[in-house]
Amino acid sequence: MEYHRLGDSDLLVSSIAFGGEAIGGTDWGPIDDNQSLLAIGRALDCGINLFDTADVYGLGRSEEILAKGLGAKRKDVIIATKFGVNWTIDPNGGRAPTRFDSSPRHVLAALEASLRRLQVDVIPLYQIHWPDPKTPIGDTLEVLIQAREAGKIKHIGVSNFSIDQIREAQNFINLSSVQIGYNLLSHRSTAETVNYCSRIGVGVIVYGVLAQGLLTGKYDGQSTFGSDDRRSRLLHFQGAQLERNLGILDLVSQLAARYGKTSGQVAIRWVLQQPGVTCAAIGSKTPAQVDENVAAMEWRLAEEDVAYLSMLSEDFQNVSA
Repeated sequence: MEYHRLGDSDLLVSSIAFGGEAIGGTDWGPIDDNQSLLAIGRALDCGINLFDTADVYGLGRSEEILAKGLGAKRKDVIIATKFGVNWTIDPNGGRAPTRFDSSPRHVLAALEASLRRLQVDVIPLYQIHWPDPKTPIGDTLEVLIQAREAGKIKHIGVSNFSIDQIREAQNFINLSSVQIGYNLLSHRSTAETVNYCSRIGVGVIVYGVLAQGLLTGKYDGQSTFGSDDRRSRLLHFQGAQLERNLGILDLVSQLAARYGKTSGQVAIRWVLQQPGVTCAAIGSKTPAQVDENVAAMEWRLAEEDVAYLSMLSEDFQNVSA
């Protein structure tokens, strides 16, 4: 495993982080808790030391499963969780209505709830999940700074913030990290944010590296998903976008064959070799998926192949325009 410093912080994080959204048990199809626990254990064995989750994943379930899977080691690793999405339990068992909420009152309640579910006294990296247009960022950060001074969190990060929003947050505090979606299919829209963070010394954690599994090659134009799986609603799994993406994937798979790797491993490796990217948070539901992801380590793509992959998305966009 490779390790890198997260921005200007004192956190040394593994290049691959364990993404904990799917183990929350909602919106990703069937989940086996026992397999989730084994996957967490396998991640530890592979040297992964950054475990990324959020309070809204499974409405707290992901944090609880993560705490159980880590056991006593939860105090030795870097747990990164997020807040900023509030929800109301649906008494009829339907999807819980959610809303962005980073108000000072919610910050305090969310922090205490995450500490309890994670069974820790301090959260190494606490992140604002989404910008809240109703709450001034300074109000949110003031409460987070107080929580840090009280020893309940160590580092503060943001997720899904634009450059302007990151810049505004930096007026109040030096952020340790920014989390942003980034992959071969959509990197053009977010590369500027990654570059900006690199210039100002903020660590970058990327998610969606495998495009919700599309870049693994497991799915094609005939694949279907149930209503309990968000891939049934994502545009890049539908119509013209899916056709475009499968065309890109075909070329990725050809390159992967030359390296003796899978398409997913090449997609991960490409992301990790992008300037400014500190680590990739990749969701895993089973030990086998952890092994598959970790196999993207300890080898490199040739620079000409990195450049070739970087051009694929743009080339296909030009053809379809």
